[in-house]
Amino acid sequence: MSTTATLATLSDSDRLADPNWWRQAAVYQIYPRSFADSNGDGIGDLKGITAKVSYLKALGIDAVWLSPFYPSALADGGYDVDDYRDVDPKLGTLADFDEMAKALHGAGIKLIADIVPNHSSDRHEWFKEALASPKGSPARDRYIFRDGKGPNGEFPPSDWDSVFGGPAWERITEPDGTPGQWYMHIFAKEQPDLNWSNREIREDFLKTLRFWSDRGVDGFRVDVAHALTKDLTEPLLSKLELSAANTGVDGFDDGTHPFWDRDEVHEIYAEWREVFNEYNPPRTAVAEAWVHATRRARYASPQGLGQAFNFDLLQADFDAAEYKEIITRNLAEAAATGASSTWVFSNHDVVRHATRYGLPQVSKDKAGTKGQDGKDWLLAGGPKEQLDVELGQRRARAATLLMLAVPGSAYLYQGEELGLQEVAEIPESERQDPSFFRNKGVEIGRDGCRVPLPWKVEGTSFGFGEGGSHLPQPDWFSKYAVEAQDGTEGSTLELYRAALKLRHELQTDEELEWVESGNPEILHFRRPNGWQSVTNFGGTAVELPAGKVLLTSAPLEDGKLPANTTAWLR
Repeated sequence: MSTTATLATLSDSDRLADPNWWRQAAVYQIYPRSFADSNGDGIGDLKGITAKVSYLKALGIDAVWLSPFYPSALADGGYDVDDYRDVDPKLGTLADFDEMAKALHGAGIKLIADIVPNHSSDRHEWFKEALASPKGSPARDRYIFRDGKGPNGEFPPSDWDSVFGGPAWERITEPDGTPGQWYMHIFAKEQPDLNWSNREIREDFLKTLRFWSDRGVDGFRVDVAHALTKDLTEPLLSKLELSAANTGVDGFDDGTHPFWDRDEVHEIYAEWREVFNEYNPPRTAVAEAWVHATRRARYASPQGLGQAFNFDLLQADFDAAEYKEIITRNLAEAAATGASSTWVFSNHDVVRHATRYGLPQVSKDKAGTKGQDGKDWLLAGGPKEQLDVELGQRRARAATLLMLAVPGSAYLYQGEELGLQEVAEIPESERQDPSFFRNKGVEIGRDGCRVPLPWKVEGTSFGFGEGGSHLPQPDWFSKYAVEAQDGTEGSTLELYRAALKLRHELQTDEELEWVESGNPEILHFRRPNGWQSVTNFGGTAVELPAGKVLLTSAPLEDGKLPANTTAWLR
């Protein structure tokens, strides 16, 4: 993908009108309940985001991705949606949403909304109607209801587990008070799976896409994009049979799993693409699809969603050879399909990478916090004393600076620009994540990366709001606060600001050329306009190649690049 001008030469209005804005965008994820609280109720809200638009503009991002802001009981952090075309009253109103969108656009920042199509909440009007309706009714057909096994239907239709632990089926009580059918929920029982074989579901989501696009949403992040279509033809396979049939390296790679990554899901996204293309510029989308690498391209197809998250770097060790293989492979896949690569280290579902990189071992699982023995390092009573905060911070800065130099979209998570660590010390009585309670003693859950941001060095919630915070903030948040880092030379916040500004000025073609150094600890590449990125993954300090040093993730040592450091040159 070639561009005729760097982003820095485009006006805010030109950036908003550019149909290719997303290809090399820096996207900042906001978890609304934990970003900024405008009314002092302890919960972040849309007006809080609007009040921080100047901060976002100064940071230098191109777009904001907003995690769910819909009405929700928060059984899963807002991913249990009561109404897809409204705002949770705790977060604001549709008018507040419009004001926020206008402020972001006025600052030249695009808006991406999270959409959750696999399941609704159990408080959605459709599900309440399904519970009040008889077996076989049109209301039940919007979801996945099945009769149970056993003489009285007392056993679930299959032995499948939900992602959050426990069975993937929940039995209901029929309107007459008798035990009844079971409904499927891949995640929490408060998140019943929708039946995407039902045309009404498909039409209603097209209506939702247009509703938010008409309100100024520029794109969508599609939650669990690989799970919508399902084949529940009887007899349902058992867990053991599914395991035996799993021939893929990282999972099923042939589209035959009964509910993950089925080929038919792309028929849905082809219809979505038709809606996206009704707008000028076309609306964009990025799939959250945990699929085999060979299957990712279909989600990122220009005829489909256009982009798909690749979590390869997020799951990687801090290792030069592994990074190089991942970057090379993903850039080749993107070039072959016409898509754009995506890069990410942290988000609302994983331990912050400043913490992961300070642990003795980095796991290859999604959480990224388990050692090879399978133990979660951050569980209460675990070996937290083995966390090297300084090393984690240094590696995270180096990794991020490298990522921002690679062609493609960079997705940043709120607070990583502050170098925030994961908060492990949350009492059980104050935890909210269902994965913690349903997998007690196995997973610590995701609350630690969702703790409200520190804006001030002092105060009951470090400037988050006047009424405390819905998750407890530790005392050590003070030194990470925006106020403490703003204008402070060498701070992580100022590093991000400088890097994002330079990124706009330097990015052109979506290409890179590897430069061999003969040192296995060095990763060196050059972009078409002479921009170079050099990372020293370990060992002694090394000489830098010829060129003007533009930025480093840590100070040079006698002009040399020290371990766990990235430098940009030109």
